[in-house]
Amino acid sequence: MSADFHHLLLVFTVYVIGAASPGPSNMRIMGVAMQQGRQAALCLAAGVVSGSLFWGSLAATGISAVLAEYAKALIVMKVFGGAYLLFLGFKAARSALKTDERLETGAIQSPKITGFKLYQRGLLMHLTNPKALLGWVATMTLGLGPEASQSTVSFILAGCAVLSITIFCGYAIVFSTAPMIRAYRRARRWVEGSLAMVFGAAGLKLLLTRT
Repeated sequence: MSADFHHLLLVFTVYVIGAASPGPSNMRIMGVAMQQGRQAALCLAAGVVSGSLFWGSLAATGISAVLAEYAKALIVMKVFGGAYLLFLGFKAARSALKTDERLETGAIQSPKITGFKLYQRGLLMHLTNPKALLGWVATMTLGLGPEASQSTVSFILAGCAVLSITIFCGYAIVFSTAPMIRAYRRARRWVEGSLAMVFGAAGLKLLLTRT
């Protein structure tokens, strides 16, 4: 029992490190939280969580392990994912170059983004990220041995689901607090510039590295 506990602890630790480490999804949630507030960030985070659980379910059933063997499928995902990240990087860079006055004017004139639209964006961002797929494959491979029972699979999925909600929604909540929003307003152009570099680097890495 002790060995099982320590093994599961290792699995969950690996998942937390992978999910909580700064990356495109977390950076995007942080940016939306500081710029548009908690509700918008939680909608985006819900999309990211849904995408994460989708890949986790596929990994648990073994489908993603089969998908990982087909280079063409991963290449298509890399192209779409890389292009989408570059698009996000371009938007962040354009925002960083705008003055506060121009940004406020544009925000007043532009149509309001609905919560469902933000959810879709978070979902798309995670579904087009092959690293999310391969990360889940690695997590499930680490957690499931040849004699793993269905209850073990369910427990790992449930545990990672709780961790996923805690991590991504936690980013949305923490970075939508008043001190963070004030900090964002003071350093908006630096934040957007950092987002542009993160998205751009991640997008180029997806497009240029071999599967």
